Amino acid sequence: MLNSHTASRSQYVDSYYAASSRAEQLARPALSSDLDVDVVVIGAGYTGLYTALNLAEAGKSVAIIEAQRVGWGASGRNGGQAIVGFSCDMPPFEAALGETGARQVWTLTQQAAAEIRQRIARHQMDCDYRQGHLWTSVLQRRVHLLTDWQEEASRKWGYDALRFVPKAELPAFIDSPRYQAGLLDSQGGHLHPLKYALGLARATESAGVQIFENTPALQYVERPDGVEVHTAWGRVRAHQLVLACNASIGALDKRLQSRILPVGTYMIATAPLGEARASALLPGGCAVSDNQFVLDYFRLSSDHRLLFGGKCTYTGRTPANLTQRMRADMLQVFPQLADVNIDFTWGGHIDITMARTPDFGCERNVYWAQGFSGHGIVPTCVAGRVLAEAMGGNPTHLQLFQKLRNPAFPGGQRLAALFQVLGMSYYRARDYF
Repeated sequence: MLNSHTASRSQYVDSYYAASSRAEQLARPALSSDLDVDVVVIGAGYTGLYTALNLAEAGKSVAIIEAQRVGWGASGRNGGQAIVGFSCDMPPFEAALGETGARQVWTLTQQAAAEIRQRIARHQMDCDYRQGHLWTSVLQRRVHLLTDWQEEASRKWGYDALRFVPKAELPAFIDSPRYQAGLLDSQGGHLHPLKYALGLARATESAGVQIFENTPALQYVERPDGVEVHTAWGRVRAHQLVLACNASIGALDKRLQSRILPVGTYMIATAPLGEARASALLPGGCAVSDNQFVLDYFRLSSDHRLLFGGKCTYTGRTPANLTQRMRADMLQVFPQLADVNIDFTWGGHIDITMARTPDFGCERNVYWAQGFSGHGIVPTCVAGRVLAEAMGGNPTHLQLFQKLRNPAFPGGQRLAALFQVLGMSYYRARDYF
């Protein structure tokens, strides 16, 4: 089992993803001297990699500095579910932007989902991508959320890729009595998140981007002609800076830090089940998530394991008996796996905002994107395009996101964490009863 807080900077945490991607984990040097570029990006997760790749393809010289390894944080540990849309869904966008502006945002998410598939094909990324995501309802009283979203997506946003799956038809997708109905999104999908991050890194380097690992940014200083980022072994001078740190922003930018709360979330991977047994669990091969307030999400790996995620913590500590508790949640869904061992348990931090809305913005020559709130593979791709466009002189899409209100958590992160604990306890009770 991993402890994400004690993992060495030179190593990935002990997850299934790290164990199954050893061959792709190329060591990259730390920054060892001063450097001048057009753009410096802090963070080599999806947001930083997407942004750097788009900028490099537009002709900019770009360097990425990463405190750990490429994809070391949430980008390399997440559930691997490439879901179309943002964590907050569309109501906050419509409230802030009107229907026309919100439709532009939805179009960006559709384009990002397609871009991911195109980049995987173009760069021949071996990241186990499969199409199909199934959103399910555990409770009968929440089935209407599936049909309501299907109707809204078609009527308001012109999205007709969703198909309602009644309970009688669910066995064709999932062998579990737990669910009352499902909503299949043919444009969603799932992938190996660390292999994908490593593939994006190789694509950015092929486009001319320099990536420096094990190079924490100590501070950045704004200058009249740009920015200067200080590290222990050198400085990077650039015209523009991208803060792509998400839950790891820390004291580098306290204002951005105040607007997000790091939340722990966890996963397990079973021992290999064999192709026949694995396929019997999820005959359609889709990724699955439910619509509980404290949700479960799961999918199959390419070597026929069940990868199962859920739970959340706000204390910064790994929960006691985590493997056993995650296994108990898994058996609620698939009691037929009672004889199966758990080979890996791991977790990490996601960055949530108060309203679960994304926090994209810029001031002078400093740009940022954060607040993906546990739903990041497709939205980070949106962020990479939106930031790169704005840095190239077209801020139209970024200005849409800047209309969203993302205030600081009242009382700082410690008090915010306490309120989140109380709130999630309430929602857990609602799920239960």
